[in-house]
Amino acid sequence: MLYILYGKDGFSLNQAAEEIKASLGDRETVATNTTSLDGRNLTLGELRNTCDAAPFLSSKRLVIVDGLLRRFEAKQTRPRSSKRKSPSGLGEWEGMAYYLEQMPETTVLMLVDGEVKGQNALLKQLSPFAEVRTFPLLRGKELKAWIQQRVEGEGGHIAPEAIDLLAGLIGGDLWAMEGEIQKLLLYSQGRTVEEDDVRQLVSHAQEASIWALVDAVAEGRTEPAQLVLHRLYREGMEPTHILTMITRQFRLIALAGDLERGLSRPQVQESLGLKSSYALDKTLRQARLYDFEGVKRAYGKLLETDSAIKTGKYSDKLALELLVTELACLNP
Repeated sequence: MLYILYGKDGFSLNQAAEEIKASLGDRETVATNTTSLDGRNLTLGELRNTCDAAPFLSSKRLVIVDGLLRRFEAKQTRPRSSKRKSPSGLGEWEGMAYYLEQMPETTVLMLVDGEVKGQNALLKQLSPFAEVRTFPLLRGKELKAWIQQRVEGEGGHIAPEAIDLLAGLIGGDLWAMEGEIQKLLLYSQGRTVEEDDVRQLVSHAQEASIWALVDAVAEGRTEPAQLVLHRLYREGMEPTHILTMITRQFRLIALAGDLERGLSRPQVQESLGLKSSYALDKTLRQARLYDFEGVKRAYGKLLETDSAIKTGKYSDKLALELLVTELACLNP
Protein backbone atom coordinates (compact mmCIF):
# COMPACT_ATOMS: atom_id res chain seq x y z
CA MET A 1 0.00 0.00 0.00
CA LEU A 2 1.43 3.36 -1.06
CA TYR A 3 -0.02 6.75 -0.18
CA ILE A 4 1.25 10.01 -1.69
CA LEU A 5 0.13 13.15 0.13
CA TYR A 6 1.35 16.57 -0.99
CA GLY A 7 0.38 20.23 -1.15
CA LYS A 8 0.74 23.62 0.54
CA ASP A 9 -2.10 22.97 2.99
CA GLY A 10 -0.03 21.22 5.65
CA PHE A 11 -2.91 21.23 8.15
CA SER A 12 -5.26 19.17 5.98
CA LEU A 13 -2.38 16.95 4.88
CA ASN A 14 -1.52 16.24 8.50
CA GLN A 15 -5.14 15.41 9.26
CA ALA A 16 -5.23 12.95 6.34
CA ALA A 17 -2.03 11.30 7.57
CA GLU A 18 -3.53 10.92 11.05
CA GLU A 19 -6.66 9.32 9.56
CA ILE A 20 -4.51 6.80 7.72
CA LYS A 21 -2.67 5.99 10.95
CA ALA A 22 -5.98 5.53 12.77
CA SER A 23 -7.16 3.08 10.11
CA LEU A 24 -4.18 0.81 10.82
CA GLY A 25 -5.24 -0.07 14.36
CA ASP A 26 -4.52 0.82 17.97
CA ARG A 27 -2.69 4.15 18.30
CA GLU A 28 0.09 2.85 20.56
CA THR A 29 0.70 -0.23 18.43
CA VAL A 30 0.82 1.87 15.27
CA ALA A 31 3.24 4.31 16.92
CA THR A 32 5.54 1.43 17.85
CA ASN A 33 5.53 0.25 14.24
CA THR A 34 5.98 3.66 12.59
CA THR A 35 9.29 4.81 11.13
CA SER A 36 9.82 8.34 9.79
CA LEU A 37 12.56 9.00 7.23
CA ASP A 38 14.03 12.23 5.84
CA GLY A 39 13.64 11.95 2.08
CA ARG A 40 16.12 14.71 1.28
CA ASN A 41 19.14 12.38 1.41
CA LEU A 42 17.47 8.98 1.50
CA THR A 43 18.73 6.17 -0.74
CA LEU A 44 16.54 3.49 -2.26
CA GLY A 45 18.53 0.86 -0.40
CA GLU A 46 17.83 2.52 2.95
CA LEU A 47 14.13 2.73 2.14
CA ARG A 48 14.01 -0.95 1.13
CA ASN A 49 15.73 -2.05 4.34
CA THR A 50 13.18 -0.16 6.42
CA CYS A 51 10.15 -1.31 4.44
CA ASP A 52 11.29 -4.94 4.44
CA ALA A 53 11.39 -5.10 8.25
CA ALA A 54 8.56 -7.12 9.79
CA PRO A 55 6.10 -5.34 12.11
CA PHE A 56 6.34 -5.95 15.85
CA LEU A 57 3.22 -7.53 17.37
CA SER A 58 1.10 -5.95 14.66
CA SER A 59 -0.23 -6.73 11.21
CA LYS A 60 1.16 -3.51 9.69
CA ARG A 61 4.30 -1.37 9.64
CA LEU A 62 3.99 2.28 8.62
CA VAL A 63 6.92 4.02 6.90
CA ILE A 64 6.61 7.79 6.39
CA VAL A 65 9.04 9.56 4.04
CA ASP A 66 9.07 13.36 4.08
CA GLY A 67 10.59 15.42 1.25
CA LEU A 68 11.49 12.73 -1.28
CA LEU A 69 9.36 14.02 -4.15
CA ARG A 70 10.76 17.55 -4.06
CA ARG A 71 14.18 16.16 -5.01
CA PHE A 72 12.78 15.34 -8.43
CA GLU A 73 11.17 18.62 -9.35
CA ALA A 74 11.87 19.51 -12.99
CA LYS A 75 13.90 22.62 -12.08
CA GLN A 76 16.26 20.64 -9.90
CA THR A 77 19.34 18.68 -10.92
CA ARG A 78 19.77 14.96 -10.51
CA PRO A 79 20.04 14.07 -6.78
CA ARG A 80 23.57 13.53 -5.51
CA SER A 81 22.70 10.12 -4.14
CA SER A 82 21.97 8.83 -7.64
CA LYS A 83 24.98 6.96 -8.96
CA ARG A 84 23.55 5.88 -12.27
CA LYS A 85 22.34 8.03 -15.10
CA SER A 86 18.85 7.40 -16.43
CA PRO A 87 16.74 9.04 -19.15
CA SER A 88 14.10 9.97 -16.57
CA GLY A 89 16.61 11.62 -14.24
CA LEU A 90 15.55 9.31 -11.41
CA GLY A 91 18.89 7.54 -11.06
CA GLU A 92 18.66 4.66 -8.60
CA TRP A 93 15.02 5.57 -7.91
CA GLU A 94 14.18 4.23 -11.36
CA GLY A 95 13.80 0.92 -9.53
CA MET A 96 11.22 2.20 -7.07
CA ALA A 97 8.21 1.00 -9.08
CA TYR A 98 9.77 -2.48 -9.37
CA TYR A 99 10.38 -2.59 -5.62
CA LEU A 100 6.75 -1.70 -4.84
CA GLU A 101 5.71 -4.98 -6.48
CA GLN A 102 7.97 -6.81 -4.01
CA MET A 103 7.31 -4.72 -0.90
CA PRO A 104 5.82 -6.80 1.93
CA GLU A 105 2.05 -6.61 2.23
CA THR A 106 2.54 -5.78 5.90
CA THR A 107 4.17 -2.44 4.98
CA VAL A 108 2.24 0.77 4.40
CA LEU A 109 4.42 3.42 2.75
CA MET A 110 3.45 7.09 2.89
CA LEU A 111 5.25 9.82 0.95
CA VAL A 112 4.46 13.34 2.22
CA ASP A 113 5.63 16.62 0.74
CA GLY A 114 4.85 20.27 0.19
CA GLU A 115 4.06 21.73 -3.20
CA VAL A 116 4.90 19.33 -6.03
CA LYS A 117 4.44 20.09 -9.71
CA GLY A 118 2.67 17.68 -12.07
CA GLN A 119 5.82 17.12 -14.13
CA ASN A 120 7.65 15.66 -11.12
CA ALA A 121 9.40 12.55 -12.49
CA LEU A 122 9.04 10.39 -9.38
CA LEU A 123 5.41 11.38 -8.88
CA LYS A 124 4.65 10.39 -12.48
CA GLN A 125 6.31 7.02 -12.01
CA LEU A 126 4.63 6.18 -8.69
CA SER A 127 1.12 7.57 -9.20
CA PRO A 128 -0.23 4.41 -10.92
CA PHE A 129 0.75 2.40 -7.84
CA ALA A 130 -0.50 4.84 -5.21
CA GLU A 131 -3.47 6.53 -3.66
CA VAL A 132 -2.60 10.16 -4.40
CA ARG A 133 -4.12 13.05 -2.46
CA THR A 134 -3.36 16.73 -3.05
CA PHE A 135 -3.88 19.56 -0.58
CA PRO A 136 -3.87 23.04 -2.17
CA LEU A 137 -4.39 26.11 0.01
CA LEU A 138 -8.04 26.97 0.56
CA ARG A 139 -9.23 30.34 -0.72
CA GLY A 140 -12.43 32.35 -1.09
CA LYS A 141 -15.67 30.47 -0.55
CA GLU A 142 -13.90 27.20 0.24
CA LEU A 143 -11.90 28.83 3.03
CA LYS A 144 -14.98 30.51 4.51
CA ALA A 145 -16.91 27.23 4.37
CA TRP A 146 -14.03 25.52 6.17
CA ILE A 147 -14.08 28.16 8.93
CA GLN A 148 -17.80 27.72 9.48
CA GLN A 149 -17.55 23.93 9.49
CA ARG A 150 -14.62 24.01 11.90
CA VAL A 151 -16.43 26.31 14.33
CA GLU A 152 -19.63 24.26 14.17
CA GLY A 153 -17.62 21.07 14.55
CA GLU A 154 -16.39 22.43 17.88
CA GLY A 155 -19.98 23.12 18.94
CA GLY A 156 -19.83 26.86 18.29
CA HIS A 157 -21.46 29.43 16.02
CA ILE A 158 -19.92 32.30 14.06
CA ALA A 159 -21.44 35.28 12.24
CA PRO A 160 -20.82 35.69 8.49
CA GLU A 161 -19.10 39.05 9.08
CA ALA A 162 -16.72 37.40 11.54
CA ILE A 163 -15.94 34.70 8.99
CA ASP A 164 -15.14 37.33 6.35
CA LEU A 165 -12.82 39.23 8.69
CA LEU A 166 -11.09 36.08 9.92
CA ALA A 167 -10.54 34.84 6.36
CA GLY A 168 -9.10 38.21 5.37
CA LEU A 169 -6.78 38.40 8.37
CA ILE A 170 -5.41 34.86 8.36
CA GLY A 171 -5.82 33.62 4.80
CA GLY A 172 -5.38 29.98 3.83
CA ASP A 173 -2.94 29.07 6.59
CA LEU A 174 -5.14 26.57 8.43
CA TRP A 175 -2.60 26.04 11.22
CA ALA A 176 -2.93 29.72 12.13
CA MET A 177 -6.67 29.65 11.48
CA GLU A 178 -7.21 26.70 13.80
CA GLY A 179 -5.39 28.51 16.60
CA GLU A 180 -7.46 31.66 16.14
CA ILE A 181 -10.71 29.69 16.07
CA GLN A 182 -9.86 27.99 19.35
CA LYS A 183 -9.07 31.37 20.94
CA LEU A 184 -12.31 32.87 19.65
CA LEU A 185 -14.43 29.98 20.93
CA LEU A 186 -12.83 30.27 24.34
CA TYR A 187 -13.25 34.05 24.32
CA SER A 188 -16.92 33.98 23.24
CA GLN A 189 -17.84 31.45 25.97
CA GLY A 190 -20.61 29.70 24.08
CA ARG A 191 -22.26 32.64 22.32
CA THR A 192 -22.01 33.37 18.60
CA VAL A 193 -18.58 34.66 17.56
CA GLU A 194 -19.07 38.18 16.19
CA GLU A 195 -16.88 40.48 14.12
CA ASP A 196 -16.02 42.51 17.24
CA ASP A 197 -14.70 39.36 18.90
CA VAL A 198 -12.22 38.94 16.08
CA ARG A 199 -11.20 42.58 16.49
CA GLN A 200 -10.74 42.09 20.25
CA LEU A 201 -8.05 39.54 19.42
CA VAL A 202 -6.53 41.82 16.79
CA SER A 203 -3.01 41.74 18.24
CA HIS A 204 -2.90 37.96 17.80
CA ALA A 205 -4.61 38.18 14.45
CA GLN A 206 -2.20 40.85 13.24
CA GLU A 207 0.78 38.67 14.18
CA ALA A 208 -0.80 35.81 12.24
CA SER A 209 -1.43 38.24 9.37
CA ILE A 210 2.27 39.06 9.20
CA TRP A 211 2.91 35.34 8.76
CA ALA A 212 0.12 35.20 6.17
CA LEU A 213 1.65 38.21 4.42
CA VAL A 214 5.12 36.63 4.32
CA ASP A 215 3.56 33.35 3.14
CA ALA A 216 1.77 35.10 0.27
CA VAL A 217 4.93 37.00 -0.65
CA ALA A 218 7.07 33.85 -0.53
CA GLU A 219 4.61 31.98 -2.72
CA GLY A 220 4.38 34.78 -5.29
CA ARG A 221 0.71 35.55 -4.53
CA THR A 222 0.67 39.31 -5.05
CA GLU A 223 -3.08 39.92 -4.77
CA PRO A 224 -3.58 38.06 -1.44
CA ALA A 225 -0.46 39.78 -0.07
CA GLN A 226 -1.89 43.20 -0.93
CA LEU A 227 -5.25 42.27 0.60
CA VAL A 228 -3.60 41.30 3.89
CA LEU A 229 -1.49 44.47 3.79
CA HIS A 230 -4.54 46.72 3.39
CA ARG A 231 -6.37 44.77 6.09
CA LEU A 232 -3.50 45.59 8.47
CA TYR A 233 -3.78 49.27 7.48
CA ARG A 234 -7.49 49.24 8.32
CA GLU A 235 -6.79 47.54 11.65
CA GLY A 236 -4.53 50.44 12.57
CA MET A 237 -1.05 48.95 12.15
CA GLU A 238 1.49 51.56 11.06
CA PRO A 239 3.34 50.90 7.76
CA THR A 240 6.71 51.31 9.46
CA HIS A 241 5.75 48.67 12.02
CA ILE A 242 4.66 46.32 9.25
CA LEU A 243 8.03 46.83 7.56
CA THR A 244 9.78 46.09 10.86
CA MET A 245 7.75 42.91 11.32
CA ILE A 246 8.43 41.71 7.76
CA THR A 247 12.14 42.44 8.18
CA ARG A 248 12.19 40.55 11.49
CA GLN A 249 10.48 37.56 9.91
CA PHE A 250 12.93 37.43 7.02
CA ARG A 251 15.79 37.61 9.53
CA LEU A 252 14.31 34.59 11.32
CA ILE A 253 13.86 32.82 7.99
CA ALA A 254 17.51 33.39 7.11
CA LEU A 255 18.72 32.14 10.50
CA ALA A 256 16.34 29.17 10.62
CA GLY A 257 17.53 27.86 7.27
CA ASP A 258 21.09 27.58 8.60
CA LEU A 259 20.28 26.46 12.13
CA GLU A 260 17.92 23.65 11.09
CA ARG A 261 20.75 21.86 9.29
CA GLY A 262 22.94 21.53 12.37
CA LEU A 263 20.83 21.84 15.53
CA SER A 264 17.98 20.00 17.20
CA ARG A 265 14.50 21.50 17.20
CA PRO A 266 14.73 22.80 20.82
CA GLN A 267 18.14 24.33 20.07
CA VAL A 268 16.76 26.08 16.97
CA GLN A 269 13.83 27.47 18.97
CA GLU A 270 16.15 28.78 21.69
CA SER A 271 18.59 30.31 19.19
CA LEU A 272 15.78 32.14 17.38
CA GLY A 273 14.27 33.36 20.65
CA LEU A 274 10.81 32.02 19.78
CA LYS A 275 8.57 31.31 22.76
CA SER A 276 6.10 28.88 21.17
CA SER A 277 6.32 25.74 19.06
CA TYR A 278 3.68 27.27 16.81
CA ALA A 279 5.91 30.24 15.97
CA LEU A 280 8.81 27.86 15.37
CA ASP A 281 6.74 25.68 13.03
CA LYS A 282 5.67 28.72 11.02
CA THR A 283 9.20 30.06 10.72
CA LEU A 284 10.71 26.72 9.71
CA ARG A 285 8.00 26.20 7.10
CA GLN A 286 8.64 29.64 5.63
CA ALA A 287 12.41 29.06 5.66
CA ARG A 288 11.92 26.06 3.38
CA LEU A 289 10.32 28.34 0.78
CA TYR A 290 13.56 30.30 0.31
CA ASP A 291 17.07 29.42 -0.72
CA PHE A 292 20.07 31.61 0.19
CA GLU A 293 19.80 33.72 -2.98
CA GLY A 294 16.10 34.29 -2.40
CA VAL A 295 16.68 35.56 1.13
CA LYS A 296 19.52 37.80 -0.09
CA ARG A 297 17.31 39.35 -2.79
CA ALA A 298 14.53 39.89 -0.25
CA TYR A 299 16.93 41.68 2.09
CA GLY A 300 18.00 43.93 -0.77
CA LYS A 301 14.39 44.94 -1.39
CA LEU A 302 13.84 45.58 2.32
CA LEU A 303 16.87 47.89 2.47
CA GLU A 304 15.71 49.77 -0.64
CA THR A 305 12.28 50.28 0.91
CA ASP A 306 13.71 51.52 4.22
CA SER A 307 15.92 53.99 2.33
CA ALA A 308 13.03 55.19 0.13
CA ILE A 309 10.92 55.97 3.21
CA LYS A 310 13.72 57.72 5.13
CA THR A 311 14.77 59.87 2.17
CA GLY A 312 11.19 60.78 1.28
CA LYS A 313 11.39 59.18 -2.15
CA TYR A 314 8.05 57.47 -1.48
CA SER A 315 5.43 57.72 1.24
CA ASP A 316 5.58 54.85 3.73
CA LYS A 317 2.41 53.21 2.43
CA LEU A 318 3.40 53.46 -1.24
CA ALA A 319 6.89 52.16 -0.47
CA LEU A 320 5.44 49.20 1.43
CA GLU A 321 2.95 48.35 -1.33
CA LEU A 322 5.76 48.41 -3.89
CA LEU A 323 7.85 46.21 -1.60
CA VAL A 324 5.14 43.57 -1.24
CA THR A 325 4.65 43.45 -5.01
CA GLU A 326 8.41 43.21 -5.68
CA LEU A 327 8.95 40.52 -3.03
CA ALA A 328 6.11 38.45 -4.46
CA CYS A 329 7.63 38.74 -7.93
CA LEU A 330 10.86 37.19 -6.63
CA ASN A 331 8.99 33.89 -6.32
CA PRO A 332 6.57 33.76 -9.28
